[in-house]
Amino acid sequence: MDYPNDQAPGAPVRSGIPEHGRIPKYYAVKARIAALLEELGEGSVIPTERDLAERYDVARETVRQAVRELVLEGRLRRKGRGTVVAGPKLAQPLSLASYTEGVRRQGRTPGRTLVTLDRFPCPEPLAAETGLTRGEPVWHLERVLLADDERVGLESTYVAVGRVPGLAADFDPDSSFYAYLEAQGITFGDADERIETVLATPREALLIGTPPALPMLLIHRVSRDTEGRPLERVRSLYRGDRFSFTAHLRG
Repeated sequence: MDYPNDQAPGAPVRSGIPEHGRIPKYYAVKARIAALLEELGEGSVIPTERDLAERYDVARETVRQAVRELVLEGRLRRKGRGTVVAGPKLAQPLSLASYTEGVRRQGRTPGRTLVTLDRFPCPEPLAAETGLTRGEPVWHLERVLLADDERVGLESTYVAVGRVPGLAADFDPDSSFYAYLEAQGITFGDADERIETVLATPREALLIGTPPALPMLLIHRVSRDTEGRPLERVRSLYRGDRFSFTAHLRG
């Protein structure tokens, strides 16, 4: 699997392309419109469906589906009779918690299915976000999340090989990664976390077993140990019809 140096750690793996390589036409158009939004900027009115259909040489229904998904993801918003580029989403802090612990507290059995475990040089976006060194070896652990054997999510974890050099040899992919780190003498200190709603890419929907139009909850987490050193970067995608999240607040 290719991990180019400009691959952002929060982006879908392989840009959402399924392993069989076939990309739905609407998704290709959606990606091109998304790039256009970056050029237009917040509050700008996007071209009409007819103009976009002519620009990308596709049917208007294909454009309509692409735009509909961008609206659901919060990247576009309706304004009067037009559609404009939406602003950035608000970030809501959440508490540090283990997936395993959360599922067990609800009386269900947690599980995971390994998708991939590989290593690659740390790309610049991941280094800038976590404090790791660009080019140093990094593990990428990707697993489907289960609850009572039902597929409910997809998790990608990035961690420096130097912190857990034996990960490929002595880690059980069906077990808790947090428990594994603790067994290695590594203790979590703090983390920054952000949650947003998205739609799964075709690849993610295939792995989780859901239709691409199903809203998902996406959590980004950057964790550090008790000494403040970077520990992990996690991208967790949860089925919107299966999960909600709570936080204990104190004044």
